[in-house]
Amino acid sequence: MSDALGRLFRDFDGGRLSRRQLLQALGIAAIARPAAALAQGTCGGANASLPRCNPTPAKPPFEPTGWKTVLLDHFSLQVADYKKEAAYFEALMNWKVRSDDGTQAVLDIGDWGGLVIKGGYEPPAPDPASAPAGGGRGGGRGGRGGGRGGAPRQAIMTGFCWGITPWNARTVEVELRKRGLDPVADHDPKNGFESFHVKDLGGFDLQISNGNRKNRRQKPASGTLGVAAPFESTNWKTVWLDHISFEVADYKANVAFYASLLGWKPGTDEGSLNQVEIGDVGDALIRGGNALDPNFGRGRAAADGTPGPLVPPRPTGIGHISFGIQPFDPDAVKAELTKRGLNAREDTGNTGDIHETRYKSYHTTTPNGFDLQISNLTFATRGPL
Repeated sequence: MSDALGRLFRDFDGGRLSRRQLLQALGIAAIARPAAALAQGTCGGANASLPRCNPTPAKPPFEPTGWKTVLLDHFSLQVADYKKEAAYFEALMNWKVRSDDGTQAVLDIGDWGGLVIKGGYEPPAPDPASAPAGGGRGGGRGGRGGGRGGAPRQAIMTGFCWGITPWNARTVEVELRKRGLDPVADHDPKNGFESFHVKDLGGFDLQISNGNRKNRRQKPASGTLGVAAPFESTNWKTVWLDHISFEVADYKANVAFYASLLGWKPGTDEGSLNQVEIGDVGDALIRGGNALDPNFGRGRAAADGTPGPLVPPRPTGIGHISFGIQPFDPDAVKAELTKRGLNAREDTGNTGDIHETRYKSYHTTTPNGFDLQISNLTFATRGPL
């Protein structure tokens, strides 16, 4: 990718360039349907035949466990000011506060998930030399974030916890060790909760538990934050985990890892990402480098084809998360975001007008700079991108 093209995509990622301006700069009419090829990765259209876009999936890293992911227990989020973040989610998304111990808040996402928000995050100093070509982290369904005009993010997803079946603590531990993982037990006998932490291929904290719909958090959430709500609550109900933008160094290897370990079902390998189904829980866009790219692990190749310099592997992280809500009317949702002083960047995956396309969503930004996406998708309307 040329430096000029890289700057275009970085400006788009940072919210400094609109979709129409990007398309015009690329010489593509803003209404052209082929723009959808840009939506989900970098290997659509004419790029599909490039060596860096080899769609061959990676081989499984070990024997499949046979486990099925049946529940999102929680995401773990660390921010600079956890009370502001929790109050925001409580008011905007109607997530209920279960507890606040002075260092972290635990929220329920409907009756099917949770979010643990910890304080104390200090953002690292920016390192322009390590910025990935073609844009920063936090892609939307079209590979783009919510945009804060370059403002620093003071939030990071540090891990997630999934409930699996079948569950037997001793058997699960044995199977994890057999596959070269190093499980660390994290049980809460008082509440009947059992789990193990392991590290995935990029060192991300993966927690595997016995959580399911029947045994998860039996008592209603009744916690308080002790701070005023940032704005009037909406009437939205969070009904679906639309997708996680899971950003990794080698997306193929990570797809194979989660498919073999947790039973996530891969979709079509696009060459730069893969949309996987997390059972009946939700979806994930696993995106990153392609190990079959001749220039994998290096910077841009020279014009004569000479491989670029070695670069550090991309750290594993979650750029954004998209949640399906009801009711979802595009004009009403945008009006509610605007009324609360929140940004609302339209994202249909470059598939058309938000009033007509199947996929409708907006990106907005939390108080600590995390990219939150809100969409119209539900379990009944999920599907490949």
